[in-house]
Amino acid sequence: MTNLSTKLAQLEATGKPIQVGIIGAGKFGSMYISQSHRTTGVRLACIADLSVQRALDALKRTGFPEEKYDNEGILSIEDGIKENKTTITTKAEELIATPGIDVVLEVTGNPAAGVRHALLCCEHNKHIVMINVEADVLAGPLLMRKAKEAGIIYSMAYGDQPALIAEMVDWAQTAGFDVVCAGKGTKHLPGYHYSTPDTVWSHYGFTEEQLASGDFNPQMFNSFLDGTKSALEMAAVANGCGLSPPTHGLAFPPCGTHDLPNVLKPLSEGGQLEKYGTVEVVSCLEKDGRAVFNDLRWGVYVIIEAPGSYQRDCFAQYGLKTDKSGRFAAQYKPYHLIGLELGISIATIMCRGEPTGQCRTFAGDVVATAKRDLKRGEKLDGEGGFMVYGKLMPARNSLAIGGFPIGLAHGIILKEDIKKDQVLTWSDTDVSPEGTSGWSESTRAAVAFRQEMERLFRGEFESDNEAMIQ
Repeated sequence: MTNLSTKLAQLEATGKPIQVGIIGAGKFGSMYISQSHRTTGVRLACIADLSVQRALDALKRTGFPEEKYDNEGILSIEDGIKENKTTITTKAEELIATPGIDVVLEVTGNPAAGVRHALLCCEHNKHIVMINVEADVLAGPLLMRKAKEAGIIYSMAYGDQPALIAEMVDWAQTAGFDVVCAGKGTKHLPGYHYSTPDTVWSHYGFTEEQLASGDFNPQMFNSFLDGTKSALEMAAVANGCGLSPPTHGLAFPPCGTHDLPNVLKPLSEGGQLEKYGTVEVVSCLEKDGRAVFNDLRWGVYVIIEAPGSYQRDCFAQYGLKTDKSGRFAAQYKPYHLIGLELGISIATIMCRGEPTGQCRTFAGDVVATAKRDLKRGEKLDGEGGFMVYGKLMPARNSLAIGGFPIGLAHGIILKEDIKKDQVLTWSDTDVSPEGTSGWSESTRAAVAFRQEMERLFRGEFESDNEAMIQ
């Protein structure tokens, strides 16, 4: 990655900067917007958002130079590219179809929209950075295959934790180490699974001034708190790195950076993991609510194992944090800057023809799980809402029970009563034409696409099982 800025400078010098389109001007999108005009060799060609005012507010709030964007809505996207001005549209499909756009950033957070936009990128030959982890976990394993067939790059977003974890896993494997565990830190207590948008801010400590800035969506932030976002991100890591989710979901063990190699090793070796080669999220809070010493709340990590005594001695000689045996060592990055670092993905795709992490298989899934007793006839309110949280599980297990993906748990009507902490299944939900009469066409298409993916991988898993028996 050491010469990306040089390659970008060459693009600038030849008058061929990378033209970027972004879909979604929320928090993550705004963070990228704030850096886009500072990056040599890159142009923010267009912002697509359902609200023109939200896009304009993002430009103003982040300090984007006023002379560099069309604040009157006069220019077409193509004319904006010619005049080196960022344009705004309410139609994402228009952005994706514009010939001059090189890379599309999907930042909506809406799973159905993400699937639709990824398929449009395949149709219009546009590389896509899928910042929408909800869509990636819902349908990424099949979207990745569609992207490959279309000859485009489908990538994780550098700066977001899954891509940073994937980078660390790749580093470890390229250096010849087995990965014991990989993951991130967060703020979590068991009771947070039942948090709602009404209770979320009491756990964050934001000021009224911060909340009034427009950057803070209570349902989105609640998905961080109730464990859903962690489950989605670890599913993305499992699918991108070939690691295994814990059989019974994330445990969120309290753990500081000094203790990572002791806690995140298998039970057979004195740790807390059920097996080698898994993902896990560590909490910055002890079970009683006390702060963990040396917490990793904002960071990512990978645990590697010394394959022999020589490597173990090297770990000690070079000061790696290890467990008492000296075999298990941790590498970690204490912070991530999400949208502020997103330009790395754009440069890597366009200058090297490579993604910054991408879905490779279907190893992990996230299933909707009841926050409270739910009644037949109730309509689910989605990720981060009042009714369900997402539970990580192995994809094979999810398919075996017919688990209902968290990415579709919005606007769906229940056909059965559900007990608190019970995982939902397809048979619990009404996906008939009558039950989904209020759905958009893109949501119906996302359901069909997910069902196609499940049929595909169910067949592949069955074939694998038959091959193992033979």
